[in-house]
Amino acid sequence: MALSDAGRVLATPIEVVPSSELTGYLGRLFQEQDVGEVVVGMPKTLAGEIGPQARRVLDTLARLRREFPEVRFVEWDERLTTRVAAASGGGKKKRVRVDHLAAAGMLQEYLARTGDL
Repeated sequence: MALSDAGRVLATPIEVVPSSELTGYLGRLFQEQDVGEVVVGMPKTLAGEIGPQARRVLDTLARLRREFPEVRFVEWDERLTTRVAAASGGGKKKRVRVDHLAAAGMLQEYLARTGDL
């Protein structure tokens, strides 16, 4: 997971959350932070198709949209974000660190491409 600052300029990694704890974690986060939008990485295949992993994300996303209707959930292509994060210093042995960097990188890309930067 990653958060942007109030000015929506900088993405900062915060935590890796197991899927089984996601709903509770987000509920607490939404109470503590002013979150109106969540960017969700969509793990498409390299060909850009929806595979089994992406289908699981879509199922989870449908549940989260029902659970938190006041929050806008945005699907974002996350292809290669982990490889880019690993190349930037996360390293394969530091999987949690790589996931942090990948989440922040994806959010930073979203902020840049949506014109918030």
